[in-house]
Amino acid sequence: MATRLPGAVTSAADTRVRGLVKDFGERRVLHGIDLDIRRGEFVALLGRSGSGKSTLLRALAGLDRDTEGELTVPDEVAVAFQEPRLVPWKRVLANITLGLRQANPKDAARAALAEVGLTDRADAWPLTLSGGEAQRASLARALVRGPDLLLLDEPFSALDALTRITIHTLVLQLWAEHRPGVLLVTHDVDEALLLADRALVLADGRIARELRIDLPRPRRRDHPEFVALRASLLAELGVNPEGTT
Repeated sequence: MATRLPGAVTSAADTRVRGLVKDFGERRVLHGIDLDIRRGEFVALLGRSGSGKSTLLRALAGLDRDTEGELTVPDEVAVAFQEPRLVPWKRVLANITLGLRQANPKDAARAALAEVGLTDRADAWPLTLSGGEAQRASLARALVRGPDLLLLDEPFSALDALTRITIHTLVLQLWAEHRPGVLLVTHDVDEALLLADRALVLADGRIARELRIDLPRPRRRDHPEFVALRASLLAELGVNPEGTT
């Protein structure tokens, strides 16, 4: 089992991973991962299916403790998954307060819903929400806890293109306001380049490539450096510009 240390012992980085190993039976999924994520840093993690991206995220979230190595994470960690995972028999406000340990949980939940533009949907049932609204509620549920580390496991992949653009803008606004460290797991190279400060490529359970993304926000896909970084990441992932391997 990986040694999991509290955030109070952190020095240079708020999240620190050293020598993380994960096996599924005889198959090794993570091969001694080393990773630092500083508070206020937005990191994107890319890789082909089965490369170990979600496995690493689950280890950081404390959802998978059957690992080896050392994990130092902040005390407050929140996760938003690909599916919003709202409890269908509780209204939206009750979903946000679920498990919340604060003096005035409903007030905190209403403030979080206001941040994501869902004030008027507080009393709605989850099944009446659109896909974009459900993901906004999922983000509110994560942010209401004031996390120092926010883990995003492909939360935008099921959204249509226009809704995704809106949610990207919202996520950047919320990140700029609260400044948690963020790890975004994604298959989308453009998404990584639009959002992150740093992009990592995971291949065969190892970090095969790291790219700094020193572009001003909001970012443009036609910016020459964006185009060059995109080509570099696609090449690392084994994809040519036409989308074939």
